[in-house]
Amino acid sequence: MTAQLQLALDDITYTAAVELLHLVEGYIDIVEVGTPLMMRYGMAVVADLKRNFPQLDLLCDTKIMDAAAMETRLAFNAGADYVTVLAVTDDSSIAECVRTANDVGRKIMADMICVPDLPRRANELHEAGVHVIAVHTGVDQQARGRTPLEDLQTLTTSVPSAAVAVAGGIDLDTASSYLAHDPAILIIGSGITQAADPAATTRDLRRMIEGANR
Repeated sequence: MTAQLQLALDDITYTAAVELLHLVEGYIDIVEVGTPLMMRYGMAVVADLKRNFPQLDLLCDTKIMDAAAMETRLAFNAGADYVTVLAVTDDSSIAECVRTANDVGRKIMADMICVPDLPRRANELHEAGVHVIAVHTGVDQQARGRTPLEDLQTLTTSVPSAAVAVAGGIDLDTASSYLAHDPAILIIGSGITQAADPAATTRDLRRMIEGANR
């Protein structure tokens, strides 16, 4: 299975995001409205990016914890194809996210950040119908030298039938280590947005992904 490439747009303005997407849209599969971008512009940025780049799937990183059906619906109504829920929330919220997504033919990605028992929770989420399970090492954890590589290894072996995404400080230099474990989605943010040549970097990532599937 060829991994999809997801571009995470976090610490960036709307104008800069649009300019960047025009450069890299041919190399990515999913554009992520990251939590900081969503907090800055609200659901308007989801609607605008989906309208301007309809060929790309759009993920809204809502990190839902409560009021799950309402918040999921808000993001889907704005044009999101994927919505994120925090895996540490209660099972009733997970169920509401999944039900709402299935009602409109969209998808839920569960963010495993701060989950203490990854295999157990991942299996629970998979059985609950979550569409993608995302290994995620946050920025604050990255500052302490942590990476998501070991967690990715754990999930792809313990829940082999699940679609697993991976995020957390991945760039062109380290991407091959993650691709070796066959994630369904490779999520890269600053590794593209802060690259000296974002278009060339994204093109090289696409080539790496396609080469990993041969």
